[in-house]
Amino acid sequence: MNIFPTQYSVLKASAVGDHIAVQYNLKVISCKLLIHNVSDTYVVETENSKYIFKIYRSSHRSEEEIKGEAQLLNLLKESDVSVSHTIPDSKGNMLTPFTAAEGERFGMLFTYAEGEPEYNLTDSQLETLGTEMAKFHNVSATIQLDYSRAEFNIDTTLRHPLAVVKPAFKNMPEEYIVLTELANKAITELEKLPLDKLPTGYCQFDFLPKNFHFFGDKLTFFDFDFAGKGYLIYDITTFYIHYFFDVSLGKRTREDADRCFSIFLNAYKTIRPVSDLEINNMKWFGFGFWMFYFGFQHENFDDWSNTFYTDRFVKERVNILRKWIEYKPFTALTD
Repeated sequence: MNIFPTQYSVLKASAVGDHIAVQYNLKVISCKLLIHNVSDTYVVETENSKYIFKIYRSSHRSEEEIKGEAQLLNLLKESDVSVSHTIPDSKGNMLTPFTAAEGERFGMLFTYAEGEPEYNLTDSQLETLGTEMAKFHNVSATIQLDYSRAEFNIDTTLRHPLAVVKPAFKNMPEEYIVLTELANKAITELEKLPLDKLPTGYCQFDFLPKNFHFFGDKLTFFDFDFAGKGYLIYDITTFYIHYFFDVSLGKRTREDADRCFSIFLNAYKTIRPVSDLEINNMKWFGFGFWMFYFGFQHENFDDWSNTFYTDRFVKERVNILRKWIEYKPFTALTD
């Protein structure tokens, strides 16, 4: 029987659990699909432990890129960075192949990040986050992976996404003019900087609280799917965006947001320096972060973003980007 052309299948959870039991020599008692979006994520349980098993979408990540993620995570683990890392199967392989309807896909087993996302971090948790992110950067700034990963720069975070999303503005050309003006301003401001002197390395590129868990004051980073080479200030900025959201939505005052971010930043600086030049230009690096994912949402409409990527979403995204540019620059609070 011929299989009808398939774009993005969902592998049966119970069958995935049976496969893991054999491949990893584990006594699996439960395997449940947790998320079906950019990739497929399953929660796997044995009598004594929980794991995460991720099956990558073939159109999203190549075998080479997935191997790069695994290598990065294991290098971080070896350097005592608190991260959910990959676990090899019984033969020592990090990647597990699956023959799916659309072709070959690859999966990896990860340690489980205990705890939950914390959106109202305590001062102690902010300090932990700052020191752990700095430890991650100390490693990521000095290594070179054997496998290719994405690069984050002016072209990939601004010029390319701006061109990619243009068709979404067919019914609202005025908004695209606004977006183009904002993007060009960000490009101009970034090109004024001595970019070759800014610290670079592998960035996680999405350090919002949804991508790390706290179990008490114990922190675990996870979801390095988008990790790639870029300016390390991107990661600091993505966490700052968390507080921009809170202030914009009326969840906290600007004074409290800056106080919290200052605690995080000061803790980071006890492990690794950050220049005023980097902090003073978070506005423009943050705009690149927003635009990169805007482009990704557009390009992955069929497999993922079709449930929310509407004209209304696009228009609201431009409004958010305008507010981000208008947001008063961060000023560190002093005692």
